[in-house]
Amino acid sequence: MSRYLPAGHTSASLDYPRAAVGDVLAGSARRYADRPAIRDGETTLTYAELYDRALRIATGLRELGVRQGDAVALHQPNSMWFTTTYFGILLAGAAVTPVNPSLPPLAIADQLGEVGAVAVFTHPQTVAGLPLDGVPTLAHRIIVPGTSVAPGEVPEDTDCLRVESLLDHKAGPAASPEPDDVAHFSFTGGTTGRSKAVRVLHRNVVANSLQVQSFRGGAVPRVDAEGGVYLEAIDGGGTRYISPLGEGVGAALAPMFHAMGLVAQVGSVVSGSCATVVGRFDPAGFIDLIEQARITTLPGSPALFHALLTVPGVFERDLTSVKVVNSGAAPIDTDTLAKLGRVFPNATIVEGYGLTEATMAVTMHPVDDPNPTPKGSVGTPLFDTEVAIRELGAGAEVPVGETGEVWVRGPQVTAGYHGQPGLTAEQYVDGWLRTGDIGRLDEDGFLFLVGRAKDMLIYKGYNVYPVPLEESLHQHPAVAGASVIGAPVPEVGEIPVAFVVLEKGYDATPELAEELMGFVAERVAAYAKVREVVFVDALPVSAAGKILKTELRQNYSGGAR
Repeated sequence: MSRYLPAGHTSASLDYPRAAVGDVLAGSARRYADRPAIRDGETTLTYAELYDRALRIATGLRELGVRQGDAVALHQPNSMWFTTTYFGILLAGAAVTPVNPSLPPLAIADQLGEVGAVAVFTHPQTVAGLPLDGVPTLAHRIIVPGTSVAPGEVPEDTDCLRVESLLDHKAGPAASPEPDDVAHFSFTGGTTGRSKAVRVLHRNVVANSLQVQSFRGGAVPRVDAEGGVYLEAIDGGGTRYISPLGEGVGAALAPMFHAMGLVAQVGSVVSGSCATVVGRFDPAGFIDLIEQARITTLPGSPALFHALLTVPGVFERDLTSVKVVNSGAAPIDTDTLAKLGRVFPNATIVEGYGLTEATMAVTMHPVDDPNPTPKGSVGTPLFDTEVAIRELGAGAEVPVGETGEVWVRGPQVTAGYHGQPGLTAEQYVDGWLRTGDIGRLDEDGFLFLVGRAKDMLIYKGYNVYPVPLEESLHQHPAVAGASVIGAPVPEVGEIPVAFVVLEKGYDATPELAEELMGFVAERVAAYAKVREVVFVDALPVSAAGKILKTELRQNYSGGAR
């Protein structure tokens, strides 16, 4: 653990309640009943209204036959309905399965089938991509209406059940899942051809939400007389960068199907914040929203912040409401940091580190004034979180300052991969999670990441894994060999570039390159598609036959963007 303690805290540990995720919403619904919980354009739901709607949906799901422990999927863009149905599923005692709606129908069917999803909530924007067959367990497709942030009309000829029919039910009592029951089946892109469903337990989500908000907010967890979870501020709540509980206004910008956006909903609720939902990203429109909604906490990625800095007149806008700018997904350069400091003069700019297998967050920059985080660090471990650096290959722990593989232990470490005991045993060892990332710790416990194992790349904040792209390429008859690397492009982070060896009888033409990129695009999410194809006579390999991606990166000269 780190030597650092957040403002107001005298211990590196918290007292975590034995609670389910629904207990967090119940606690805030009583504590902040009339406070806005979600804002979607001109529509606002208070905490009392959000809880009531979620309970009605929970009752409706049970009437449909959804049982405690069943998997129910969310196949939607960001909107107020995502959060409402998310809590409705959990209050019914079911497990949330968020799926990326930009995936092709076959990939979605594969994920829903893997967890045995019995129902799915979809949206007018995404319903056309929902698989009609291939998931024998799927009994109910439920469609939510469009909103200001995620517009769309429900098709008149749809055979989906409308969510309004669930809201017609009276709000019944919430289910009572155990802390060790699954709350999320969260899919993470793997280095094999298949993504993996991570078993995220209720206690993991509750703990990680409390860790983050207590770390940021100078607060400690409490339980009310009816079992609801809430936070109590310590000595007024901390520094000038910390909004008092019940007063924050966050931008719900990260995709809610992603671990960061999914768990951030719970963190927003436990802190009594108002989540202002952001739809399709438009830099100028987003600046307008920050100014008009008086956003206090702003999440994003370096690519997003680069885009904001190009908005005409951005340095003259009144963005003084922002107290915390939280950058994630990739390191942010010092020039961008300096410019963000000018755009958001009252904010501290922080970074963090996390992964789906650890629910969401592992380390964070402190939000104190002054911020003690050393340059280049992704922060210090959260409460009750240990970070160890070990020799590669599950070796011994290395001395402070030396580089190795990052291992994590804490209450947010999840229960492994669904249906994959062998892989779980490889990654989860004696309570520790082997992250596969490469880093080092300094003498004060601050973590520095120096590389990403297994050659993952990041495009516009999205994790992109080469192996699924390579396997897709290998399915094409023209491809004899393929290897994908990430090529740096400042505006987006990295782009996937494929080095391809052709079978005999095929010519390396621009037309074939376009055909191969289209072939892959049909099989992966839009953000993950290959952006450039480089034809080579052979792939460089080591004596053991392993492709030398470092050499490919060195030889890449850059081309299409």
